[in-house]
Amino acid sequence: MAALTPAPETGVQRTVLPNGLTVLSEFYPGVRSVALGAWVRAASVHEEREVMGVSHLLEHMVFKGTENRTAHQLALSLEALGGSLDAYTSREQTSFQARVLDEHLPEAADVLADLMFRPLLRAEDLKLERKVVLEEISMVDDTPDDLVFELHNEALWGEHPMGYSILGTRDTVSAMKLDDLRALHTRAYHPPHVVVSASGNVTHEHLLDVLGGAGWGDLPGRDVAPLREEPAIGGMPQVRRVARDGAQSHIVLGCSTVPHRDPRRYALMLVDTLFGGGMSSRLFQKVREELGLAYGVYTFQSFHLQTGSHGVYVGTAPETHDQALAAVMDELQRLVDHGIPEAELAQGKQQLKGQITLALESPSARMFRAASVELYREPFLTLDETLQRIDAIDVETARQVCGEFFRPELQTVLSLGPS
Repeated sequence: MAALTPAPETGVQRTVLPNGLTVLSEFYPGVRSVALGAWVRAASVHEEREVMGVSHLLEHMVFKGTENRTAHQLALSLEALGGSLDAYTSREQTSFQARVLDEHLPEAADVLADLMFRPLLRAEDLKLERKVVLEEISMVDDTPDDLVFELHNEALWGEHPMGYSILGTRDTVSAMKLDDLRALHTRAYHPPHVVVSASGNVTHEHLLDVLGGAGWGDLPGRDVAPLREEPAIGGMPQVRRVARDGAQSHIVLGCSTVPHRDPRRYALMLVDTLFGGGMSSRLFQKVREELGLAYGVYTFQSFHLQTGSHGVYVGTAPETHDQALAAVMDELQRLVDHGIPEAELAQGKQQLKGQITLALESPSARMFRAASVELYREPFLTLDETLQRIDAIDVETARQVCGEFFRPELQTVLSLGPS
């Protein structure tokens, strides 16, 4: 049987409306749905320390009611159509997304505009939603394998806002005033600071018509300076242990790397995949299979506008803490000393290319990819072009990345568990 030929990618189309709103889309044939999202360039990295968490709290508050819909009507608006409505706050953006059947795109566009630009922001809602966020903070505090990442991020970035908690702290959230939320909304929630992205069964022309019908083009554009984001550089490597009762020690180690638009991002992703990206990875085979020191051990990475980071997580018994950490450090040193041989590199390329290709069979993933063109100020790459960049990584490129970012002495180590 002949292999099926995938449909060619249409690429991302971009329009900037007169009010400053940036609209991007990618037509993705073969589906009956549309993923629609809007990103506000305001999040924890733009906050002052005394209002840490204000972006996340505002993201919660807009769901409490708008000029046109109650909180229950918002919850029902897309779910009743079989769709979904969601939001999240990251370090650099606050995002609102909808996933609906293509015929319900106008409803999704109207709901997102209502949420983002016409929230009521009432004092009685703040009193209730503050409790919800404090419970969310408590949930992280009670989950050590989540909390350890928060603590490591703070240790890695120090006083820079990259080290702030996205949720905020108990003190900052408890002290948050309605004026703080309204000030952020006035400063950031307007078209020049917003990127809209869509992917699925929608053409760019139809998307523009739908947004126009939902009033996105009528929103006033304000001449406001961009929110500041100072470049962040990881501090001096350190080793820190935080005492906490429990059955495990949770260890995160890592360092700062490169921004999202840096071409070395692909080599870092490839090395991380081989080092700790699955059951076949070096860390899994060494730390779990050979030494039996952990159930969970893996690598992670994140890339931002100004910087990035990568690291390793391992959870182990308190009495094997030092042995597990030493095993990870030994594997890091082996990467630096010997690099990655050609055969292993080829296997890692296939693994990484497969993961990326499978992920992009989702309209939501393509919506995020389209948005990244604008959010990270980089050119759009088709899937084939992305795969070509991975194929171009050779042994020497991987060796350079290992030497620059994987040396044990560069890693900030944070351990959470019994002392």
